[in-house]
Amino acid sequence: MKLKVKTLDISTGATLVVIINKADAEKMDIHPLDRLAVCKKKDCVEIVLADIASNSHSIPPGTIGCMDEVVQSLGLLNGSFVTIHPTSKPLSLDYIKKKLDGERLKKKEIDQIVSDIVHNKLNDIELTYFVSACYSNNMTAEETTYLTKAMSNQGDTLRMNRYPIMDKHCVGGVAGNRTTMIVVPIVAAAGLTIPKTSSRSITSPAGTADTMEALTNVCIPLKDMRRIVSKINGCIVWGGALNLAPADDKIIRVEKPLGIDAKSQLLASIMAKKLSVSSTHLLIDIPVGRGAKVENMRYAKRLQSDFHTLSSKLGIKSKVLITDGSQPIGNGIGPLLEARDVLWILQNDYRAPLDLRDKSITLAGAMLEMGGKAKIGHGARMAHRILESGMAYQKFIQIIEEQGGREIDPDELLLAEKVYEVMSKKKGVIRHIDNRNISKIARIAGAPQDNKAGIYLHRHVGDKVKKGEVLFTIYAHNRNKLQFAIDAWERLGGFVVN
Repeated sequence: MKLKVKTLDISTGATLVVIINKADAEKMDIHPLDRLAVCKKKDCVEIVLADIASNSHSIPPGTIGCMDEVVQSLGLLNGSFVTIHPTSKPLSLDYIKKKLDGERLKKKEIDQIVSDIVHNKLNDIELTYFVSACYSNNMTAEETTYLTKAMSNQGDTLRMNRYPIMDKHCVGGVAGNRTTMIVVPIVAAAGLTIPKTSSRSITSPAGTADTMEALTNVCIPLKDMRRIVSKINGCIVWGGALNLAPADDKIIRVEKPLGIDAKSQLLASIMAKKLSVSSTHLLIDIPVGRGAKVENMRYAKRLQSDFHTLSSKLGIKSKVLITDGSQPIGNGIGPLLEARDVLWILQNDYRAPLDLRDKSITLAGAMLEMGGKAKIGHGARMAHRILESGMAYQKFIQIIEEQGGREIDPDELLLAEKVYEVMSKKKGVIRHIDNRNISKIARIAGAPQDNKAGIYLHRHVGDKVKKGEVLFTIYAHNRNKLQFAIDAWERLGGFVVN
């Protein structure tokens, strides 16, 4: 059937959806949620969902309402024409059911599932079933390897005629902890290649990409990323701007509302991105502690073993460090506040948070040893020298400038104007700072959407405080946001002092 396009200027967020008139639907025996192929000449997309309009005023007979995702996929114009026809369900649905039943999947079955995810042939409900199946019935090491390779193969790849190619990843869950922006310039300044792709925040007050974006452009095309890395050894860009392992972003989107993080998908998600930038050597940081993503050493050890197994199967040399994630790392929590911490550390400023500095030196040292730039046991010393000499700062400025930014004085970073200082209600020693609650308060204050908002910690675990002494400062754009954050602090807490 040939239908006239009506662009609806409405986005579903991902799923391909069209709306047709009830009379046209009856002619073709189409029902709500049926699958359709929509074609513009030789170009076709399979629509996951068909909705039916009973009101002829909104979608008249002979017309098809197209959501933004369909319009963009086919390059449709309002008033142009397309043809539609019903299509069968994707093969991957049978394989998802197979996994729901607890059976193992073969390589070709996982390849088909990932292909259907990338090409939007699964709706959110079906994709959620796949995520749930892997959560309830853990994938084997072999299945996880297949999933990782399939996710990587379905996207672009950064290929460079260099060896080694270094990379790092943090499992996450700790507020602050902005080590990447310190480690990358140290490693690159030592002469190693490190094309770092980073993520934006999902549930935290800032991801590395959010913080880096406070200083420079992070939406860099693949060809420019290759040019920058070839010239100065490193970069820090947003992975979401690249077509690297695109199935990963779609899986994460349906995991978020359920709070599901299947181990096999966590492993595949991380390692697929590393394959996509041709990493040969990978350092993985697993922070452990109450309130972190990984809360106990038992699970951390199991994850450490799984990473070693998977990276070995993929031909990547890996080192997995289990680190302290029991409290926020650094002082700033929120894009600009974290960026200021990073600049202070790279400039060897007296205001630099020592915990973030020391952890970054440890991680960079391990990478220098892995890359053959330092002897075993001497990496941290070399990383310290590169940092103190100013070489790391100069490399960081090179990265900023190559990505389209300019050198910025950290004291010129303007924070949100509305400020509230949270005081200790009693004298004592800080015994615990809750990562989740502090992150939540910073997000309620406006981070990361408002990159000037967030929290600045004045005290850490183990510090002695007096009654009325400042624990942390909240920064927000307006009084309402500030009050919401204050209310959240009163309700949730976040510091244990006794």
